[in-house]
Amino acid sequence: MAILVIMSIIFPWGELKMKPPKNFSALREQAGLSIDKIAHITGYSKREVYRWEKNEVVPRKVVFDQLTRIAQPLSCYGKGFPDFTFIDLFAGIGGMRKAFGELGGKCLFTSEWDKFSRQTYLANFECDHEIGGDITKIDAQDIPAHDILVAGFPCQPFSIAGVSKKNALGRPHGFADKTQGTLFFDVARIIEHHRPKAILLENVKNLERHDKGKTFGVIRETLRELGYYFDWKIIDAGNWVPQHRERIFIVGFREDCGFSFDRFALPCGSERPVIETILHPENGSEPEEPPYTIGPSARIADRYTLSDHLWQYLQQYAEKHRARGNGFGFGLVGPNDVARTLSARYFKDGSEILVKQSNKNPRRLTPRECSRLMGFDSPNGNDFIIPVSDTQAYRQFGNAVVVPVVRSVAQYMLEYMLDGISPDQLRFEFDALISGNDVHYG
Repeated sequence: MAILVIMSIIFPWGELKMKPPKNFSALREQAGLSIDKIAHITGYSKREVYRWEKNEVVPRKVVFDQLTRIAQPLSCYGKGFPDFTFIDLFAGIGGMRKAFGELGGKCLFTSEWDKFSRQTYLANFECDHEIGGDITKIDAQDIPAHDILVAGFPCQPFSIAGVSKKNALGRPHGFADKTQGTLFFDVARIIEHHRPKAILLENVKNLERHDKGKTFGVIRETLRELGYYFDWKIIDAGNWVPQHRERIFIVGFREDCGFSFDRFALPCGSERPVIETILHPENGSEPEEPPYTIGPSARIADRYTLSDHLWQYLQQYAEKHRARGNGFGFGLVGPNDVARTLSARYFKDGSEILVKQSNKNPRRLTPRECSRLMGFDSPNGNDFIIPVSDTQAYRQFGNAVVVPVVRSVAQYMLEYMLDGISPDQLRFEFDALISGNDVHYG
Protein backbone atom coordinates (compact mmCIF):
# COMPACT_ATOMS: atom_id res chain seq x y z
CA MET A 1 0.00 0.00 0.00
CA ALA A 2 1.35 3.34 -0.99
CA ILE A 3 2.13 5.55 1.99
CA LEU A 4 0.68 9.02 1.81
CA VAL A 5 3.08 11.65 3.01
CA ILE A 6 0.99 14.79 3.26
CA MET A 7 2.59 17.71 5.02
CA SER A 8 5.96 16.21 5.87
CA ILE A 9 7.41 16.05 2.36
CA ILE A 10 10.82 17.72 2.35
CA PHE A 11 11.51 19.73 -0.77
CA PRO A 12 15.17 19.44 -1.80
CA TRP A 13 17.06 22.52 -0.68
CA GLY A 14 18.89 22.61 -4.01
CA GLU A 15 15.62 22.89 -5.96
CA LEU A 16 14.45 25.73 -3.72
CA LYS A 17 17.84 27.46 -3.90
CA MET A 18 17.77 28.06 -0.16
CA LYS A 19 20.43 27.36 2.39
CA PRO A 20 19.35 24.96 5.16
CA PRO A 21 19.60 26.39 8.67
CA LYS A 22 22.07 24.69 10.99
CA ASN A 23 19.86 24.24 14.06
CA PHE A 24 16.32 24.47 15.40
CA SER A 25 16.65 28.07 16.58
CA ALA A 26 17.80 29.27 13.17
CA LEU A 27 15.02 27.33 11.44
CA ARG A 28 12.42 28.73 13.82
CA GLU A 29 13.56 32.28 13.10
CA GLN A 30 13.55 31.61 9.36
CA ALA A 31 9.98 30.28 9.65
CA GLY A 32 9.03 33.44 11.56
CA LEU A 33 7.41 31.57 14.44
CA SER A 34 7.56 32.26 18.17
CA ILE A 35 8.18 29.69 20.88
CA ASP A 36 4.50 29.94 21.85
CA LYS A 37 3.37 29.39 18.25
CA ILE A 38 5.66 26.36 17.83
CA ALA A 39 4.23 24.84 21.01
CA HIS A 40 0.68 25.51 19.81
CA ILE A 41 0.98 24.00 16.33
CA THR A 42 3.02 20.96 17.38
CA GLY A 43 1.26 20.08 20.61
CA TYR A 44 4.50 19.98 22.62
CA SER A 45 4.93 21.97 25.82
CA LYS A 46 6.73 25.34 25.85
CA ARG A 47 9.31 23.78 28.14
CA GLU A 48 10.11 21.14 25.54
CA VAL A 49 10.33 23.73 22.77
CA TYR A 50 12.75 25.79 24.89
CA ARG A 51 14.92 22.68 25.21
CA TRP A 52 15.02 22.48 21.42
CA GLU A 53 15.88 26.17 21.26
CA LYS A 54 18.85 25.68 23.62
CA ASN A 55 20.02 22.59 21.73
CA GLU A 56 19.53 20.48 24.85
CA VAL A 57 17.31 18.08 22.93
CA VAL A 58 16.91 17.47 19.20
CA PRO A 59 13.23 17.55 18.10
CA ARG A 60 11.74 14.64 16.22
CA LYS A 61 12.55 14.61 12.54
CA VAL A 62 8.93 15.24 11.55
CA VAL A 63 8.86 18.46 13.58
CA PHE A 64 12.06 19.67 11.93
CA ASP A 65 10.68 18.72 8.51
CA GLN A 66 7.42 20.58 9.12
CA LEU A 67 9.25 23.74 10.16
CA THR A 68 11.40 23.36 7.06
CA ARG A 69 8.24 23.52 4.96
CA ILE A 70 6.91 26.54 6.83
CA ALA A 71 10.16 28.35 6.14
CA GLN A 72 9.75 27.90 2.38
CA PRO A 73 8.27 30.59 0.13
CA LEU A 74 4.50 30.08 -0.22
CA SER A 75 4.96 29.78 -3.98
CA CYS A 76 6.62 26.40 -3.38
CA TYR A 77 3.51 24.85 -1.82
CA GLY A 78 1.56 22.39 -3.90
CA LYS A 79 3.49 22.88 -7.15
CA GLY A 80 4.33 19.61 -8.86
CA PHE A 81 3.80 17.58 -5.69
CA PRO A 82 0.29 16.07 -5.69
CA ASP A 83 0.43 14.46 -2.25
CA PHE A 84 -2.92 12.68 -2.48
CA THR A 85 -5.91 12.32 -4.77
CA PHE A 86 -9.59 12.94 -4.10
CA ILE A 87 -12.99 13.08 -5.79
CA ASP A 88 -15.49 15.89 -5.27
CA LEU A 89 -19.14 14.78 -5.14
CA PHE A 90 -22.05 17.26 -4.96
CA ALA A 91 -19.29 19.78 -5.61
CA GLY A 92 -21.33 22.98 -5.78
CA ILE A 93 -18.94 25.82 -6.56
CA GLY A 94 -15.88 24.02 -5.23
CA GLY A 95 -15.51 24.75 -1.53
CA MET A 96 -14.25 21.23 -0.80
CA ARG A 97 -12.08 21.33 -3.91
CA LYS A 98 -10.47 24.59 -2.84
CA ALA A 99 -9.74 23.35 0.68
CA PHE A 100 -8.25 19.99 -0.30
CA GLY A 101 -6.40 21.45 -3.27
CA GLU A 102 -4.64 23.99 -1.07
CA LEU A 103 -3.33 21.10 1.02
CA GLY A 104 -1.69 19.42 -1.96
CA GLY A 105 -4.54 17.25 -3.21
CA LYS A 106 -5.31 16.52 -6.85
CA CYS A 107 -8.96 16.28 -7.83
CA LEU A 108 -9.59 13.36 -10.21
CA PHE A 109 -13.37 13.53 -10.55
CA THR A 110 -16.13 16.09 -9.98
CA SER A 111 -19.89 15.68 -9.87
CA GLU A 112 -22.37 18.58 -9.82
CA TRP A 113 -25.76 18.65 -11.53
CA ASP A 114 -26.55 22.41 -11.43
CA LYS A 115 -25.37 24.14 -14.62
CA PHE A 116 -24.81 27.51 -12.94
CA SER A 117 -22.72 25.97 -10.17
CA ARG A 118 -20.67 24.14 -12.80
CA GLN A 119 -20.13 27.50 -14.51
CA THR A 120 -18.68 29.02 -11.33
CA TYR A 121 -16.66 25.86 -10.59
CA LEU A 122 -15.03 25.82 -14.03
CA ALA A 123 -14.30 29.56 -13.84
CA ASN A 124 -12.18 28.98 -10.72
CA PHE A 125 -10.59 25.55 -11.11
CA GLU A 126 -8.60 23.89 -13.84
CA CYS A 127 -10.25 20.57 -14.66
CA ASP A 128 -8.49 17.86 -16.62
CA HIS A 129 -11.75 15.89 -16.46
CA GLU A 130 -15.35 16.56 -17.42
CA ILE A 131 -17.73 17.46 -14.61
CA GLY A 132 -20.23 14.67 -14.11
CA GLY A 133 -23.87 15.65 -13.85
CA ASP A 134 -26.54 13.47 -12.26
CA ILE A 135 -24.66 11.26 -9.78
CA THR A 136 -27.41 8.62 -9.96
CA LYS A 137 -26.52 7.99 -13.59
CA ILE A 138 -22.74 7.74 -13.11
CA ASP A 139 -21.29 4.23 -12.97
CA ALA A 140 -18.85 3.84 -10.07
CA GLN A 141 -16.36 2.07 -12.34
CA ASP A 142 -16.18 5.19 -14.51
CA ILE A 143 -14.80 7.14 -11.54
CA PRO A 144 -11.00 6.96 -11.11
CA ALA A 145 -9.49 5.28 -8.06
CA HIS A 146 -8.76 7.87 -5.37
CA ASP A 147 -7.41 8.31 -1.85
CA ILE A 148 -10.19 10.45 -0.38
CA LEU A 149 -13.89 10.84 -1.21
CA VAL A 150 -15.51 14.14 -0.21
CA ALA A 151 -19.22 14.82 -0.46
CA GLY A 152 -21.68 17.41 0.83
CA PHE A 153 -24.75 15.33 0.09
CA PRO A 154 -28.38 16.47 0.56
CA CYS A 155 -30.25 15.47 3.72
CA GLN A 156 -33.05 13.03 2.77
CA PRO A 157 -35.19 10.61 4.78
CA PHE A 158 -34.70 6.89 4.29
CA SER A 159 -37.72 4.65 3.71
CA ILE A 160 -37.80 1.71 6.11
CA ALA A 161 -40.86 -0.06 4.65
CA GLY A 162 -38.85 -2.48 2.54
CA VAL A 163 -36.41 -3.15 5.35
CA SER A 164 -39.21 -3.91 7.82
CA LYS A 165 -40.76 -6.38 5.38
CA LYS A 166 -37.44 -8.20 4.89
CA ASN A 167 -36.98 -8.33 8.65
CA ALA A 168 -40.42 -9.94 9.01
CA LEU A 169 -39.54 -12.53 6.35
CA GLY A 170 -36.15 -13.17 7.94
CA ARG A 171 -34.31 -12.13 4.79
CA PRO A 172 -30.95 -10.34 4.93
CA HIS A 173 -30.73 -6.75 3.86
CA GLY A 174 -27.90 -4.26 3.46
CA PHE A 175 -27.23 -0.59 2.80
CA ALA A 176 -28.68 -0.86 -0.73
CA ASP A 177 -32.08 -1.68 0.73
CA LYS A 178 -31.96 0.99 3.44
CA THR A 179 -30.67 3.84 1.29
CA GLN A 180 -32.19 3.11 -2.12
CA GLY A 181 -33.77 6.18 -3.69
CA THR A 182 -31.59 8.68 -1.83
CA LEU A 183 -28.43 10.41 -2.97
CA PHE A 184 -26.55 8.96 -0.01
CA PHE A 185 -27.04 5.57 -1.70
CA ASP A 186 -24.86 6.83 -4.55
CA VAL A 187 -22.18 7.96 -2.11
CA ALA A 188 -22.28 4.52 -0.48
CA ARG A 189 -22.07 2.56 -3.74
CA ILE A 190 -19.04 4.59 -4.84
CA ILE A 191 -17.37 3.99 -1.47
CA GLU A 192 -18.15 0.27 -1.76
CA HIS A 193 -16.67 0.05 -5.26
CA HIS A 194 -13.47 2.08 -4.69
CA ARG A 195 -12.89 1.72 -0.94
CA PRO A 196 -10.94 5.00 -0.62
CA LYS A 197 -8.51 5.37 2.28
CA ALA A 198 -10.63 8.14 3.79
CA ILE A 199 -13.97 9.90 3.38
CA LEU A 200 -15.33 13.30 4.42
CA LEU A 201 -19.09 13.87 4.45
CA GLU A 202 -20.65 17.25 5.26
CA ASN A 203 -24.25 18.10 6.01
CA VAL A 204 -26.53 20.40 7.96
CA LYS A 205 -26.47 20.24 11.74
CA ASN A 206 -30.00 18.82 11.78
CA LEU A 207 -28.80 15.59 10.14
CA GLU A 208 -28.36 14.06 13.61
CA ARG A 209 -32.03 14.64 14.46
CA HIS A 210 -33.52 14.37 10.97
CA ASP A 211 -36.52 12.03 10.82
CA LYS A 212 -36.24 11.45 14.59
CA GLY A 213 -32.64 10.32 14.23
CA LYS A 214 -33.41 7.57 11.71
CA THR A 215 -31.52 9.24 8.86
CA PHE A 216 -28.27 9.56 10.78
CA GLY A 217 -28.71 6.07 12.20
CA VAL A 218 -28.88 4.58 8.69
CA ILE A 219 -25.80 6.57 7.62
CA ARG A 220 -23.77 5.30 10.59
CA GLU A 221 -24.96 1.74 10.03
CA THR A 222 -24.07 1.96 6.35
CA LEU A 223 -20.55 3.21 7.03
CA ARG A 224 -20.02 0.37 9.51
CA GLU A 225 -21.34 -2.13 6.96
CA LEU A 226 -18.86 -0.76 4.45
CA GLY A 227 -16.08 -1.39 6.96
CA TYR A 228 -15.19 2.21 7.84
CA TYR A 229 -14.09 3.57 11.21
CA PHE A 230 -15.52 7.05 11.69
CA ASP A 231 -16.30 9.94 13.99
CA TRP A 232 -18.34 13.10 13.59
CA LYS A 233 -18.50 16.61 14.98
CA ILE A 234 -20.75 19.66 14.66
CA ILE A 235 -18.53 22.66 13.95
CA ASP A 236 -19.50 26.33 14.02
CA ALA A 237 -17.86 28.34 11.24
CA GLY A 238 -17.99 31.38 13.53
CA ASN A 239 -14.55 30.38 14.78
CA TRP A 240 -13.14 31.12 11.31
CA VAL A 241 -15.51 33.66 9.70
CA PRO A 242 -18.01 36.21 11.07
CA GLN A 243 -20.99 33.92 10.58
CA HIS A 244 -22.81 31.55 12.91
CA ARG A 245 -23.04 28.44 10.73
CA GLU A 246 -23.12 24.98 12.27
CA ARG A 247 -22.50 21.95 10.10
CA ILE A 248 -21.84 18.29 10.82
CA PHE A 249 -18.63 16.72 9.49
CA ILE A 250 -18.28 12.92 9.30
CA VAL A 251 -14.76 11.59 8.77
CA GLY A 252 -14.13 7.92 8.10
CA PHE A 253 -11.08 5.75 7.47
CA ARG A 254 -10.78 2.35 5.81
CA GLU A 255 -8.19 1.30 8.38
CA ASP A 256 -8.56 1.74 12.13
CA CYS A 257 -6.11 4.59 12.76
CA GLY A 258 -7.71 5.73 16.00
CA PHE A 259 -9.29 8.81 14.44
CA SER A 260 -11.30 11.00 16.77
CA PHE A 261 -12.37 14.63 16.73
CA ASP A 262 -11.39 14.93 20.39
CA ARG A 263 -8.12 16.71 19.55
CA PHE A 264 -9.51 18.88 16.75
CA ALA A 265 -8.32 22.42 17.48
CA LEU A 266 -10.21 25.62 16.79
CA PRO A 267 -8.27 28.62 15.43
CA CYS A 268 -6.05 30.31 17.97
CA GLY A 269 -7.09 33.70 19.29
CA SER A 270 -9.57 34.74 21.94
CA GLU A 271 -11.83 36.85 19.73
CA ARG A 272 -14.04 35.66 16.92
CA PRO A 273 -14.02 37.62 13.65
CA VAL A 274 -16.68 40.30 13.14
CA ILE A 275 -18.64 41.29 10.07
CA GLU A 276 -16.68 44.50 9.46
CA THR A 277 -13.69 42.43 8.35
CA ILE A 278 -15.46 41.20 5.20
CA LEU A 279 -17.39 44.35 4.21
CA HIS A 280 -16.40 46.72 1.45
CA PRO A 281 -14.64 49.64 3.21
CA GLU A 282 -15.97 52.23 0.73
CA ASN A 283 -12.96 54.47 1.33
CA GLY A 284 -10.95 53.89 -1.83
CA SER A 285 -8.64 51.34 -0.21
CA GLU A 286 -9.90 48.65 -2.57
CA PRO A 287 -10.50 49.07 -6.32
CA GLU A 288 -14.04 49.37 -7.59
CA GLU A 289 -15.63 46.12 -8.71
CA PRO A 290 -18.76 46.79 -10.77
CA PRO A 291 -21.55 45.93 -10.35
CA TYR A 292 -20.87 45.48 -6.61
CA THR A 293 -18.92 48.69 -5.98
CA ILE A 294 -18.48 51.78 -8.12
CA GLY A 295 -16.45 54.97 -8.34
CA PRO A 296 -13.05 56.05 -6.95
CA SER A 297 -14.04 55.18 -3.37
CA ALA A 298 -15.53 51.83 -4.45
CA ARG A 299 -18.89 52.80 -3.01
CA ILE A 300 -21.45 50.00 -2.73
CA ALA A 301 -23.99 50.22 -5.54
CA ASP A 302 -27.46 51.49 -4.60
CA ARG A 303 -29.05 48.28 -5.87
CA TYR A 304 -28.07 46.54 -2.61
CA THR A 305 -29.94 49.02 -0.39
CA LEU A 306 -33.46 47.86 0.48
CA SER A 307 -36.36 49.82 -0.97
CA ASP A 308 -38.67 51.64 1.45
CA HIS A 309 -41.43 49.16 0.62
CA LEU A 310 -39.31 46.04 1.32
CA TRP A 311 -37.79 47.47 4.49
CA GLN A 312 -41.23 48.38 5.83
CA TYR A 313 -42.54 44.90 4.99
CA LEU A 314 -39.65 43.16 6.78
CA GLN A 315 -40.16 45.28 9.90
CA GLN A 316 -43.89 44.57 9.97
CA TYR A 317 -43.29 40.87 9.36
CA ALA A 318 -40.78 40.69 12.22
CA GLU A 319 -43.09 42.56 14.57
CA LYS A 320 -46.01 40.26 13.77
CA HIS A 321 -43.98 37.17 14.65
CA ARG A 322 -42.50 38.84 17.71
CA ALA A 323 -46.01 39.47 19.00
CA ARG A 324 -46.78 35.77 18.56
CA GLY A 325 -43.63 34.75 20.41
CA ASN A 326 -41.91 33.44 17.29
CA GLY A 327 -38.27 34.02 16.43
CA PHE A 328 -38.75 34.92 12.78
CA GLY A 329 -37.42 38.20 11.47
CA PHE A 330 -34.50 39.92 9.86
CA GLY A 331 -30.93 39.88 11.14
CA LEU A 332 -29.51 43.41 11.30
CA VAL A 333 -25.74 43.57 11.82
CA GLY A 334 -23.34 46.37 12.65
CA PRO A 335 -19.56 46.37 12.18
CA ASN A 336 -18.78 44.43 15.36
CA ASP A 337 -21.50 41.80 15.02
CA VAL A 338 -21.51 38.20 13.79
CA ALA A 339 -23.94 37.30 11.01
CA ARG A 340 -26.63 34.68 10.98
CA THR A 341 -26.29 31.69 8.69
CA LEU A 342 -26.22 32.65 5.01
CA SER A 343 -28.71 30.41 3.21
CA ALA A 344 -29.61 29.71 -0.41
CA ARG A 345 -32.76 31.85 -0.04
CA TYR A 346 -30.74 35.01 0.60
CA PHE A 347 -31.56 36.25 -2.90
CA LYS A 348 -35.24 36.63 -1.98
CA ASP A 349 -35.07 39.56 0.44
CA GLY A 350 -31.70 39.39 2.22
CA SER A 351 -33.47 39.36 5.58
CA GLU A 352 -31.05 36.87 7.19
CA ILE A 353 -28.15 39.32 7.04
CA LEU A 354 -28.88 43.03 6.61
CA VAL A 355 -26.07 45.55 7.07
CA LYS A 356 -26.78 48.80 8.91
CA GLN A 357 -26.14 52.00 6.96
CA SER A 358 -25.94 55.57 8.21
CA ASN A 359 -29.03 57.62 7.26
CA LYS A 360 -30.17 54.88 4.86
CA ASN A 361 -32.21 51.74 4.83
CA PRO A 362 -30.09 48.65 5.51
CA ARG A 363 -28.59 46.75 2.62
CA ARG A 364 -27.88 43.23 1.48
CA LEU A 365 -24.38 41.85 1.33
CA THR A 366 -22.87 41.96 -2.14
CA PRO A 367 -21.93 38.62 -3.70
CA ARG A 368 -18.27 39.54 -3.14
CA GLU A 369 -18.94 40.00 0.56
CA CYS A 370 -20.71 36.62 0.55
CA SER A 371 -17.61 35.08 -1.02
CA ARG A 372 -15.52 36.51 1.82
CA LEU A 373 -18.06 35.43 4.43
CA MET A 374 -17.81 31.84 3.14
CA GLY A 375 -14.01 31.92 2.99
CA PHE A 376 -13.70 31.64 -0.79
CA ASP A 377 -11.90 34.99 -0.62
CA SER A 378 -9.74 36.43 2.14
CA PRO A 379 -11.43 39.23 4.19
CA ASN A 380 -10.39 41.94 1.72
CA GLY A 381 -9.85 39.73 -1.31
CA ASN A 382 -11.62 39.45 -4.66
CA ASP A 383 -9.78 36.59 -6.39
CA PHE A 384 -12.67 34.16 -6.54
CA ILE A 385 -14.42 34.58 -9.89
CA ILE A 386 -18.20 35.14 -9.74
CA PRO A 387 -19.42 34.68 -13.36
CA VAL A 388 -23.15 34.41 -12.58
CA SER A 389 -26.01 36.74 -11.68
CA ASP A 390 -26.51 38.00 -8.12
CA THR A 391 -29.46 35.63 -7.71
CA GLN A 392 -27.38 32.61 -8.66
CA ALA A 393 -24.38 33.83 -6.66
CA TYR A 394 -26.49 34.15 -3.49
CA ARG A 395 -27.87 30.64 -4.02
CA GLN A 396 -24.41 29.23 -4.61
CA PHE A 397 -22.69 30.79 -1.62
CA GLY A 398 -25.68 29.97 0.58
CA ASN A 399 -25.38 26.30 -0.38
CA ALA A 400 -21.60 26.18 -0.08
CA VAL A 401 -19.25 25.00 2.65
CA VAL A 402 -17.07 27.46 4.56
CA VAL A 403 -13.68 26.87 2.97
CA PRO A 404 -11.36 27.45 5.98
CA VAL A 405 -13.48 25.12 8.13
CA VAL A 406 -13.15 22.32 5.57
CA ARG A 407 -9.45 23.06 5.24
CA SER A 408 -8.95 22.68 9.00
CA VAL A 409 -10.91 19.41 9.03
CA ALA A 410 -8.95 18.17 6.00
CA GLN A 411 -5.63 19.06 7.62
CA TYR A 412 -6.69 17.19 10.75
CA MET A 413 -7.66 14.16 8.64
CA LEU A 414 -4.37 14.16 6.80
CA GLU A 415 -2.40 13.96 10.02
CA TYR A 416 -3.93 10.52 10.58
CA MET A 417 -2.85 9.44 7.13
CA LEU A 418 0.83 10.04 7.89
CA ASP A 419 2.75 6.84 8.48
CA GLY A 420 3.91 6.22 12.04
CA ILE A 421 3.22 9.73 13.35
CA SER A 422 1.04 10.30 16.39
CA PRO A 423 -1.63 12.96 15.73
CA ASP A 424 -1.08 14.18 19.29
CA GLN A 425 2.47 15.09 18.30
CA LEU A 426 1.56 16.60 14.96
CA ARG A 427 -1.26 19.12 15.46
CA PHE A 428 -0.18 21.41 12.69
CA GLU A 429 -2.90 23.74 11.47
CA PHE A 430 -2.66 24.92 7.90
CA ASP A 431 -3.64 28.46 8.88
CA ALA A 432 -0.63 28.59 11.19
CA LEU A 433 1.60 27.79 8.23
CA ILE A 434 0.49 30.76 6.18
CA SER A 435 -0.35 33.48 8.69
CA GLY A 436 0.67 34.74 12.09
CA ASN A 437 -2.62 36.56 12.60
CA ASP A 438 -5.27 35.46 15.05
CA VAL A 439 -8.12 35.78 12.55
CA HIS A 440 -7.90 33.51 9.50
CA TYR A 441 -9.94 33.03 6.36
CA GLY A 442 -9.69 31.16 3.09
